[in-house]
Amino acid sequence: MKLDRIDLKILSELQKNGRITNVELAELVNLSPSPCLMRVKKLQSEGYITNYSAQIDVSKLGQTLTVFTEITLKNHRQIDFARFLAAIEKVEAVMECHLISGGYDYLIKFVTPDIGEYQSTMERLLDLDIGIEKYFSFVVLKSPIVRTYLPLDSMFRV
Repeated sequence: MKLDRIDLKILSELQKNGRITNVELAELVNLSPSPCLMRVKKLQSEGYITNYSAQIDVSKLGQTLTVFTEITLKNHRQIDFARFLAAIEKVEAVMECHLISGGYDYLIKFVTPDIGEYQSTMERLLDLDIGIEKYFSFVVLKSPIVRTYLPLDSMFRV
């Protein structure tokens, strides 16, 4: 499916507000409601829209700690990466895991209740012997900019 300007606008608006009504969405993208709904359903069926979810203000629930961790593996065979990923997928504190270029293999974002829980998580991972050679932790002190949507309009000009 080739996306046009209207499809990108629909995606852009839905990522900002997944609860928007079809009528409101149609108005924002300059379509009538029926064709707009058909496009949304097509975007869903083609896999462009994978999920709808609520964004939670976790600070209202209690204190949390966010840590970015750079991890280097001892070996770099396919089986080593697979073993590491199989283990890391099971850790609920892992919010993101990225295979990266440069001096490290992975950049992982952890969110835990506190530093003690983060350290326990890392100790459990090391005890699993999943090939971690070294890791470096970066504790987030403040997050002045957190965007929950991509700038689709400027990224993909149609």
